Amino acid sequence: MTIKQLRAFVAVARSRSFAEACGLLNLSQPALSVTIRNLEEAVGGRLLARTTRTLALTPEGSQFLPVAQRLLGDWSAALEDLHDTFALRRGRLAVAAMPSFASTELPALLQQFRKLYPEINITVHDVIAEDVVAMVRSGRVETGIAFDPGMAEDLQFTPLFSDRFVAALPPGHPLLAHRQLHWSALADEPFIALQHPSSIRSLLEQSLAASNLALRVEVETNHLVTIGRMVAAGLGISAVPTLCKQQLRELGVRSRPLTAPVIERRVGIVTRRRYPLSGPAKALVTILDAHYRGSGLAL
Repeated sequence: MTIKQLRAFVAVARSRSFAEACGLLNLSQPALSVTIRNLEEAVGGRLLARTTRTLALTPEGSQFLPVAQRLLGDWSAALEDLHDTFALRRGRLAVAAMPSFASTELPALLQQFRKLYPEINITVHDVIAEDVVAMVRSGRVETGIAFDPGMAEDLQFTPLFSDRFVAALPPGHPLLAHRQLHWSALADEPFIALQHPSSIRSLLEQSLAASNLALRVEVETNHLVTIGRMVAAGLGISAVPTLCKQQLRELGVRSRPLTAPVIERRVGIVTRRRYPLSGPAKALVTILDAHYRGSGLAL
């Protein structure tokens, strides 16, 4: 049974005229007759009772007519829904982003998205970078924004920009007298760090070890925002990505660029390999790419 056969049957049943149905369907009468005959063969019996002068529904045809009309209605609704989805007039966007990006860069970018696609529902999961990667990998979200997760056969990383680490210092700290700091200046200070197995913690330790430097870690926690609050409370100093500067300022924490060595990490879009993106996800990726290329920060 085909949609063409259903349309032919409904047109004939409603008009009770093969000639009129031919006009509605833009079919010749022989073609319409063949279509109805094929439908009757498919269902196993007569649906229309035809004579030279009259056309009527058989009892089975009368019973089948509302079913055929419902099937055609469902088909049309499904096509309309699918068309709206491809045209981004309906749908859902789920994105995971590390908090330092979700609370600073992402809102303005999503505002651009909303202006273009106001009917798309948006869900943002602001989770630590490692969880962003895990959510993409498991398929819970199509796209994530996080630090470069490194080589992975199942993931695709598209870099957007590179983010350098800055020193996070409490108000009044003596190191604020300098416009920028060497990492060696932090070596004797009580340091607040992310707990292992944080990729940020590992990056800092490996980069500093290559320069024969080490941090005096006295406090550990799981979230960068907690580090900011601890620094503000005077528990020690820290180093965080530049993305966190706005959050730090809101907490009263001051920052200074760090050099010797310059430690930075790429921020970008994480997606799954071999899995095509939905329309909303593609649209977001396009906005992200255009924004950072236009800003001159793109890698």
